[in-house]
Amino acid sequence: MEQRISLITLAVRDLDASRRFYVDGLGWEAFLDVDDVFMLRVGEHLLLSLWAHDSFTAEVGPSTLGTGIAPITLAHNVSSDVEVDTILDEMSRAGGQIVELATRRVWGGYSGYATDPDGYRWEIANAGAGRLTALVVPSA
Repeated sequence: MEQRISLITLAVRDLDASRRFYVDGLGWEAFLDVDDVFMLRVGEHLLLSLWAHDSFTAEVGPSTLGTGIAPITLAHNVSSDVEVDTILDEMSRAGGQIVELATRRVWGGYSGYATDPDGYRWEIANAGAGRLTALVVPSA
């Protein structure tokens, strides 16, 4: 098996609220938008799929995680601390919630966390001169 991920799927309570957050609020473009699922291209070979919870459960099966924070984070790396703060603010204005203001991390970077409407945590990070800088997409 090739070492890669092609699709990340998140079950969401309210697909319209997710669409408003990602498409209307953050300005992302839908790659596919049909029935109970919409997908966003988030990388050259990577899609983020947001799927209405009931339809997700019907195909994948019931969640066994219970309540609380989902044990997953999504990350968006940028090239400056200012960008981290700007994007966290943008996510808040789009309807997300900042759960941890950006701060200098023990691993050397600067990051903070915000949620989407379903509580999925997004880490917005400037990795500094470390190995994660390869994950930053240069500005156009």
